[in-house]
Amino acid sequence: MKINIVTIAIDKMRYPTVGDYWYDDEGILQVRVADMGNEFYEKMVIIHELVEEALTKRRGLPEPKIMAFDEAFERARAMGLRTEDEEPGFHNDAPYLREHTLATSVEMQMCALSGESWTDYDRTVMNL
Repeated sequence: MKINIVTIAIDKMRYPTVGDYWYDDEGILQVRVADMGNEFYEKMVIIHELVEEALTKRRGLPEPKIMAFDEAFERARAMGLRTEDEEPGFHNDAPYLREHTLATSVEMQMCALSGESWTDYDRTVMNL
């Protein structure tokens, strides 16, 4: 297994998100996280992406199906059918709802254990 994890500027992400993953043509798992100016926050996003990817892969849910849902969600947002604070992974129709929910709970637990404020973290993510 090979995983390539890189922090990049938010405007370099494939679509409006703070974390993203996919397999490249060589079968290497690519993970991207938006630069938040806070290494711990970025690691929480990376862990979220790894948890979500592991569980969706185990279930047989291909990443292109997830990406297609996310892109359609963002198009709906651009048309005013979704609000800015809605997250695709929490939508009832998201094919990866369970995996996203668990990955988010891991982030919340990391905040709790580390003494970080979930509110501050979430605000940072939403303001990107």
